[in-house]
Amino acid sequence: MKLKITLLLTLLTNILFAQVDVPEKYWIEDSNFEEKIKEHHAFGDDDNLPVIVEFWASFNAANCFADWDKIKNAIYYRVDIAKAPIAKKEYRVRMAPTLIIFKNGIKEEVFKAGLDLLLPANLSDIQEAINDVNQASKF
Repeated sequence: MKLKITLLLTLLTNILFAQVDVPEKYWIEDSNFEEKIKEHHAFGDDDNLPVIVEFWASFNAANCFADWDKIKNAIYYRVDIAKAPIAKKEYRVRMAPTLIIFKNGIKEEVFKAGLDLLLPANLSDIQEAINDVNQASKF
């Protein structure tokens, strides 16, 4: 019974607090996906920021990556898998949310939800991966 109550409270908390509105400028779809993951915002190759893309689904909006605005040293985009079937297929996205870190258009790291539709990584895990990608690109 305690387990059921805990699960119910966790689910309720996720529904109330995890569904974060992402401004329109951060949404991409098939028509601009490749352009955005290869985006260059700085001068010189050494300063290019990685791009993190969250594959999102409306049916699982409660489990979206809520800390997207706290990511440092990366560019964030969200893509609705219903509006990007080509990207979904190309990157073999089977669960939402799925986060992929790209550097110069190359897939570097993937975080994907499990069968419970929960992302098994938090902001700290994702930021560490971003930092690793940034550090590796210096060599």
